[in-house]
Amino acid sequence: MIRVLIADDQEMVRMGFRMILDAQDDIEVVADVADGVSAVSKARELRPDVCLLDIRMPGLDGLEVTRQLAGPDVTDPLKVVVVTTFDLDEYVHTALRNGASGFLLKDAGPALLIEAVRAADRGDALVSPQITVRLLKHFDGSGTQKPKVPPPSEPLTARELDVVKAAARGLTNTEIGAELFMSLSTVKTHLASVQSKIGARNRVETAAWAWRSGVVS
Repeated sequence: MIRVLIADDQEMVRMGFRMILDAQDDIEVVADVADGVSAVSKARELRPDVCLLDIRMPGLDGLEVTRQLAGPDVTDPLKVVVVTTFDLDEYVHTALRNGASGFLLKDAGPALLIEAVRAADRGDALVSPQITVRLLKHFDGSGTQKPKVPPPSEPLTARELDVVKAAARGLTNTEIGAELFMSLSTVKTHLASVQSKIGARNRVETAAWAWRSGVVS
């Protein structure tokens, strides 16, 4: 069972998410809370497989909760999927830096909610193409001074670059495999190698690196 914690200050949203997720045979909602302080406390107590966090919450907002549960300084980080609205780009950038491994639009619908939870649990975080293109391309520096990105510890191979470009477009591992005619295990091997070379912790950081470094534009 995939154990999920839901944090959102709107009771109707929490109830809706819980009904959708609890109806799945492989997902169990272990807690739903209405504020950031409770989210941190419950997550540390229960150690859920996936934390589904709203951004705007009383006490601590979802960005700070993400940092405390999944940030760079966390020894044993939890998997966090941030729930956002489409026009809050700057919040999502901060969530990414704070360790979020996936993004979901509140109006994405039940199917994507379920898939986002399952993807995060298996380490294949769901970032839909529309969010990837709209939000992560912010990192390409268009119209501003391009940010400096440390080079990889060793050059990426041609196939690794192909995989990175596909991941930066929001494709899942399965979709990457189909597009590049690779097995799922080969895609995962290439992604793991890339993450090691560029110092990324997950596919979202890998996608952000691709936009910042100009691999994708």
